[in-house]
Amino acid sequence: MACLRGGVFRRADARACGYDDADIDYLLATGGWRRIRRGTYAEQRAFEVVTEKALYLRRVHRALRAAGGMVFASHQSAAALHALPVWGLDLSTVHVTAASGRSGRVGGVYRHIRDPVGPGVLIWNRLPMVSAARAVAEVAATSPTIPAIALADAALYAGLATKRTLRRAAGLLPYGGDRALGVFAHCRGSASVAESRLRFILSAAGLPDPAEALPPGLEIAELEAALWFPEQRTLLEFEPRHPYWHEELEEDADQPPPPPTADGPPPVETCWIPWTDLDHPKTVLDRITSTFARAARRTDIRHVDFARM
Repeated sequence: MACLRGGVFRRADARACGYDDADIDYLLATGGWRRIRRGTYAEQRAFEVVTEKALYLRRVHRALRAAGGMVFASHQSAAALHALPVWGLDLSTVHVTAASGRSGRVGGVYRHIRDPVGPGVLIWNRLPMVSAARAVAEVAATSPTIPAIALADAALYAGLATKRTLRRAAGLLPYGGDRALGVFAHCRGSASVAESRLRFILSAAGLPDPAEALPPGLEIAELEAALWFPEQRTLLEFEPRHPYWHEELEEDADQPPPPPTADGPPPVETCWIPWTDLDHPKTVLDRITSTFARAARRTDIRHVDFARM
């Protein structure tokens, strides 16, 4: 609950989670919890590292409480409440949707008006918000393309949405539906923000999609951040920055199954793409195409036409 509320919680929240007054007073006295203001607390460790997302969640929760249930968290605000990554998105403004009133930004809160509020709204842990699929669609319709693709990939990877529910949510938007559908067309089943960015660079340049299965004989550690191009005999390795969450099956938690491998020849060339280079798509493309060219030279087999000898 503390994570959901941006690291802060009230005494009533602690009681709802099973803490009695004696437990609360003990944790405050021993320094496990800290008093932020009267009746509001936070864990001591929350003050050691405060991320931008944690601060944003605090502001989202504060805006929802101030509205008294008359608005729903939407756009990236709802995505953050669904624990989806908000990498690259604008966190300077809290986004809410209401059925009436004036639209616009007031005091760091942007109020979207939609009458009726629309489908895909829910109440979770007393917090009114739109569904994960609708939040992703709203972000895809209003935010930069690459962060929106990463958000959509994360929702698909976590099982919070499917391509069908994303398309349906985009079709129900009052504006920006076509743009959202264009974003979803770039979703390729990535497992991290780095992979989403890299696959988008490949797709935008018209390069072939990597194979779903990886070549045989590779170490498991390498498979966590690699794309395999069988026709080019090239393995593209990268840093798996900002991995997406998904629920592991209990029986697979200790020993996850090895990734699938495909029959075929092993790679002859390897290309390494660091995280920082993803900010420079041309550099990435030059490195990949150069690697493809080297692999082609190494695997080229010249056939001799004996009839012309």
